[in-house]
Amino acid sequence: MPEFPSLGDALAWLDSHQNLERMVATVATGRTVPPDLARMRALMDVLGHPERSAPVIHVTGTNGKTSTARILTSLLMAKGLRVGTFTSPHLSAINERIAADGVPIDDASLEDLLSTLSELEPLVVAALEQADSDGARNGPVRSRPTWFELVAAAAFMYFADRPVDAVVLEVGMGGRWDATNVASASVVVVTNVGTDHLEFLGPTRAHVAAEKAGVIERSSVVVLGERSPELIPIFEAEEPSQLWLVGRDYDCTSNQLAVGGRSLDLRTPATSYEGVWLDLHGPHQGRNFAGALAAAEAFFDSPLDDKIVREAAATVSSPGRMEVVRRSPLVVLDGAKNLEGAAAAAAAVAEEFGRTRSVVLVVGMLAGAAKQPVAMLEALGVGSPAVRVRLVVACPAPSPRSVPAAEVAEAARTLGCEAVEAPDVPEALDMAFADAGDDDLVLVTGSLYVVGAARSALAVSADR
Repeated sequence: MPEFPSLGDALAWLDSHQNLERMVATVATGRTVPPDLARMRALMDVLGHPERSAPVIHVTGTNGKTSTARILTSLLMAKGLRVGTFTSPHLSAINERIAADGVPIDDASLEDLLSTLSELEPLVVAALEQADSDGARNGPVRSRPTWFELVAAAAFMYFADRPVDAVVLEVGMGGRWDATNVASASVVVVTNVGTDHLEFLGPTRAHVAAEKAGVIERSSVVVLGERSPELIPIFEAEEPSQLWLVGRDYDCTSNQLAVGGRSLDLRTPATSYEGVWLDLHGPHQGRNFAGALAAAEAFFDSPLDDKIVREAAATVSSPGRMEVVRRSPLVVLDGAKNLEGAAAAAAAVAEEFGRTRSVVLVVGMLAGAAKQPVAMLEALGVGSPAVRVRLVVACPAPSPRSVPAAEVAEAARTLGCEAVEAPDVPEALDMAFADAGDDDLVLVTGSLYVVGAARSALAVSADR
């Protein structure tokens, strides 16, 4: 089998493929071209269907997917299972996306998987071109797999080779046309429905909900964390075997601030758990834990032992999500990338960190229909007495889709907040630290790309 000389060469080959995470391809109508599952199905055919090697829990939603996937992994591992976890995006290295028992894939294994995929790619392209010429599809589409499809395929291969007992699979975007949707899930978690990626999934929340509902099969148990009455029927229309609704069938009935995390009371269809200490920050993480716990019970078709729940809650981590990385000044990293995520970050800061602290925001964000700078900064608490933001350090996110730092800074000034501009994330951190006192809070947010760059600049361990 041909092999790449190094992982760098393998990643360069991968980067030669279209990456929908970093670019927006528009059509004449102004809507973006959705992914086509034909490419991913052809990949699975050529690879011998590794996506069928273990039962799957599929996690979709607008916010909280990665944290929920990590919590689920901790719960399943505490139960004694070997678990494969696929998440996106990564913060520092692509290896983070593919993990077995919480450990990211090693460089050599990733290089080998990409080598295999590079060798087999011509077979996939030929099969798709033949289908086009035979008229088997509704018009020609790009026959070369995308960047994300190849990474998802590598994950399926890795998990099949381990092998693992269960796969926790995070949707990249939407659900119905996402590359992960070639797998059949016994349990589906929908964390919530927000307004992110409207250029792909919109224009309304109902459209977004319909795309996310596309991962549901009639054999699935659905754990639905969305409370909006007008959206619930969209998920019911997929006719899952069961639908467990937050507030009705499961819930986080008490979600209190505790030293270093949260204290939770939890209710599931089978039982309840009281005073569970969660090693994560923010009220939203309590809600994520409740959904993950319900999904684990649906997966096992039984309640979990109280000791297992407490062990998982006390050991889970979710890097880049209200992550404390320094104490003087207090530095918190949170990849809030849309209005709902920004509001959750502001609520967490107000409750856990910000009551007696001035806040310096380091902010960079990506362009998007629902992510205008003024609205994002308002959601983050700029101008709110509860958060006490006194300075915004605006910087570009390390992505071609970044909003210019000047636009973010001007938005902050529009809201009556002092703002300065930095050319990149490391310089933005230097400027924030130069201004912040020991008792202040520096919150780095607006995009996971910004948070990833900050983790690298601050030399935060990749496995924290």
